[in-house]
Amino acid sequence: MSVEAPASPIRVADVRAGNGPRWITGAFRVYRAQPLVWSALSLGWIVMSFGLLLVPIIGGIAVNVLQPVFFASFALAARKQMKGERVEMGDIFLGFRTNLRALINVGMVELGIAFVVVIGLTLLAGPPAAPVDGGTTPSAQDIARMIEDKGWYLFSALLLIVLVKGALWFAPALIAFHGLSAMHAIRWSVYAALSNAGAMLAYLLALALAYLVAALPWGLGFVIVLPLMVLSTFTAYRDVFEAGAPAQSTPAT
Repeated sequence: MSVEAPASPIRVADVRAGNGPRWITGAFRVYRAQPLVWSALSLGWIVMSFGLLLVPIIGGIAVNVLQPVFFASFALAARKQMKGERVEMGDIFLGFRTNLRALINVGMVELGIAFVVVIGLTLLAGPPAAPVDGGTTPSAQDIARMIEDKGWYLFSALLLIVLVKGALWFAPALIAFHGLSAMHAIRWSVYAALSNAGAMLAYLLALALAYLVAALPWGLGFVIVLPLMVLSTFTAYRDVFEAGAPAQSTPAT
């Protein structure tokens, strides 16, 4: 598969599947240099995202469109730390000052694809079954039966959305570090994801395990796992796009 080279040189490395879990361990090395700040940044991202969801109609759209902007902020803040600088709470807005239009366009593409997936699968699933008792309001048993009958729909929707997320995973960092347009960054991201499908699958499994472990002690582990998730997008980018900068390298403090 060939991709048109951008103005700034970009190279995609084909890494081993075992590198996927190392993106998380590399993220921990970045995290432990300033753990309180990274936990606070991740919490700030979650709070702002949920706050947007409270805004009727436009809030749900905004929270999805702005996700690439936040992840570009995390990547830029991680790069800042790697240069020996201190990360600050205000760094969560770095993405808003870096090629904002391209980042928002990536969010729009991702939201549009997710919308098409949901609509398409909804049409395939067909209309919901009528309540058993003939009423107009479904009971708990009716809802349980509908979920059981349409389980394939929920699984397919989740799988397709995860694939879309994975295909566009590298786009925010590419825009932040290379100044690419949205479509150009998406092309490179899709190419990198396909070239490293084994590593990305291994990463996804390792991340799912980390989420499971984090949920056990009353969810307290998410204070650490959430920062590792957002930072792993940066360490994965370094491993795949920057030769000589493996994900497990130790950042400057």
